[in-house]
Amino acid sequence: MLRPTVAAGFARALLDLAVEMGANRQVLAERSGIDIEDLEDQDNRIGLSNYMALMRAGKELANEPALALHFGEAYDAAELSIVGLMAYGCETAADAFAQLGRYSRLMTDVELVGEAGSRHLLTREEGRICLVDTRKDPNAFPELTETGFARLVSTGRRMPGEMAFLREVHVTHPAPAYRAEYDRIFQVPVVFESDRNALVLSDDDSWLTQKIARQSRYVFGVLNQRAEALLEELETSTSTRGRVESLLMPILHTGDAKMDRIAEQMGLSRPTLFRKLRAEGVTFERILDEFRHRMALSYLDGRTVSVNETAFLVGFSEAASFSRAFKRWTGLSPRAMQKRSAAEA
Repeated sequence: MLRPTVAAGFARALLDLAVEMGANRQVLAERSGIDIEDLEDQDNRIGLSNYMALMRAGKELANEPALALHFGEAYDAAELSIVGLMAYGCETAADAFAQLGRYSRLMTDVELVGEAGSRHLLTREEGRICLVDTRKDPNAFPELTETGFARLVSTGRRMPGEMAFLREVHVTHPAPAYRAEYDRIFQVPVVFESDRNALVLSDDDSWLTQKIARQSRYVFGVLNQRAEALLEELETSTSTRGRVESLLMPILHTGDAKMDRIAEQMGLSRPTLFRKLRAEGVTFERILDEFRHRMALSYLDGRTVSVNETAFLVGFSEAASFSRAFKRWTGLSPRAMQKRSAAEA
């Protein structure tokens, strides 16, 4: 993982809550390094380090050490993320947990333990059903556990069944001075310094088939399509390939789009970048070639850039070299492609 992130909707709501509790908005933004304009679209991504700084500044400036718990309690998941809306559109609790597993990265994209493919896993341990948070190094930022569990439980209580299947809450961090807030919010035994972060649920799994649907299946389908598109964008932006492409964009026209330069900008050695790309099944040369191809098609399809200008913009010093590469990519010359695009317009 290159840069852990959270959805901007979470940062915006946290900032609003801290302000509501007495913190100064501008000071919060400055202390966290967050540009408030970046929070206008709740699907934007905010660095986890910035979100952590915002949480800690909010706790201090609002004089509320239990801010993370209150944040989870106060905001329904549907207010902050498309994933919460989809949970309300699921037919059963089992469906809702499945959606949470698949799309949890849209809320908080963090490093997971081992080969876990989902941050929240529904498992059975010694006959008990558990929802386990597989986040790596959770005690480095226990507020994320507090917020997540408080929101899951509080949101669950707003659904039919009122989260009656919750039995225990396990967290790996020590009990804080405000542990009474845990008792008030969760209303079940809380085990601190546990070996895992988990919600222990009823061993009678009949609640998994309980109906919770509040939306039409059509609306759910629309939300699902949007969530898939957001997930694809996130996977591209957090992959090594996606990061390389984002660094290629501003220097492509210079003709100096070299692997050594990109590796240096990423803070990696050339061999390390090579290994990371190989793990994703690509090479730097292939990424550069395919990126030039995509950008060339984009420029020529717009019909406002000449062939010679396009050659320069994608990093070729000679139009002839660009034409040969373009014919290899598409089977057509650049001018033939422009004529075809014009005819289809």
